[in-house]
Amino acid sequence: MGDDVGRHEFTREDRTRYRTKVRRCLDVFARMLSESRFEVDRPMTGLEIELNLVDDAGDPAMRNAEALEAIADPDFVTELGQWNLEINVAPRQLTAGGITEFESVVRDSLNEADRKAREVDAHMVMIGILPTLQARHMAEEALSGNPRYALLNEQVLAARGEDIQISVDGVERLQMTADSIVPEAACTSTQFHLQVSPDAFAPYWNAAQAIAGVQVAVGANSPFLLGKELWRETRIALFQQATDTRSDELKEQGVRPRVWFGERWITSIFDLFEENVRYFPALLPICDPEDPVQVLERGDTPSLAELRLHNGTIYRWNRPVYDVVRDKPHLRVENRTLPAGPTVVDTLANGAFYYGLVRALAEEERPLWSQMSFSAAEENFTAGARNGIDAQVYWPGLGTVPVVELVLRRLLPMAHEGLVKMKVEAAERDRLLGIIEQRCLTGVNGATWQARAFHRHYDHTALDRPEALRRMLRTYRDLMHSNEPVHTWPVS
Repeated sequence: MGDDVGRHEFTREDRTRYRTKVRRCLDVFARMLSESRFEVDRPMTGLEIELNLVDDAGDPAMRNAEALEAIADPDFVTELGQWNLEINVAPRQLTAGGITEFESVVRDSLNEADRKAREVDAHMVMIGILPTLQARHMAEEALSGNPRYALLNEQVLAARGEDIQISVDGVERLQMTADSIVPEAACTSTQFHLQVSPDAFAPYWNAAQAIAGVQVAVGANSPFLLGKELWRETRIALFQQATDTRSDELKEQGVRPRVWFGERWITSIFDLFEENVRYFPALLPICDPEDPVQVLERGDTPSLAELRLHNGTIYRWNRPVYDVVRDKPHLRVENRTLPAGPTVVDTLANGAFYYGLVRALAEEERPLWSQMSFSAAEENFTAGARNGIDAQVYWPGLGTVPVVELVLRRLLPMAHEGLVKMKVEAAERDRLLGIIEQRCLTGVNGATWQARAFHRHYDHTALDRPEALRRMLRTYRDLMHSNEPVHTWPVS
């Protein structure tokens, strides 16, 4: 969905032609897998961070077009809502100080971009859901100006045939109705990319699915939506509902949602792309003139444009990615489970934990997923999102355990081992995984800090709820710039 889309109306013929083209792309993809045509020599990692814009008071600043013009950096692009931006960080290997380079590049870029955004009265905040969002910000007019967002909105609503219902039952309860997909823009995430070989893809994807509940529990940073305290990672529940194209009747029939955890462990990346084609109708049936069969047969690399566009409208929490760089195709796991923030160093700590742990699990002699049902992994994911760092999760050989105990006793040593295999320097390993350790020892992550800081203002002063949330967010914004990990932040 990162490409510009200019068309606004689709005919039945468009959809028929697109379905044929997607299946042709899938056949070519299968041939490429069988012929080992993928780049595997220099596996890279990548990082994307979605950001929020706020004004001086802490309310959403609907100025992403002006902010992007002021920032003037191609690494920054629009996102769905006018209060959103995204930074795409150039991929790199994690060896020889790669994680420290990520941290330095992201901090420098964000600091410079924030300085320039202030010229248009906007500040950037890394947070899972902006707690000062109100219902008045959720109108269709809040969509970013790029035509692709209006088109996506139109197609989602047309497929659904009725308004979107959002219901989240957590510490408090929220029910709302939306006549657009704008609520999806409230969900700002961090995406970790990991390039893998075709043979290694299934173990890495399965490992990423198996730890998703742990990831979101330890990294939760989205406890508020529209003034209500809900799940510790409310972003998960909101994203699942805000882009749901199914009516209630289709849900009852078992039609799969487009925001999807999945339903089985896989044996090949092909399983995921084949599921995409089999289960999901096209949202944006736009055909590219390239014939992938002709391109492949003359020895070149096909773009598989339709297959990639279709994949981009199915929001798996661990998404398969086919991409082409310098005429060489490669495969990536895109990990989409985590919120943005609270700081750059917290983000990189989350990344080190993820990269190290999936490496260790993917190379175990007895795979974790052979000892654990897929439904257990999904239940862990929901528990982690709902309860955050206080969650209890299932783990083979241990049963149901507090997530902090699982991380401290079992998973952090595995993550260390995985980072050693990836040749990450010892100082980086110790520093970043030490942050995860301290989060678990103190019981403090972004979500718990936000909740405690809010209640300190709201429960013990005369401030109303919106102003208490603004006060909390302004403090959050200042502490974010310190780049001190969130478990060290004072609440007062």
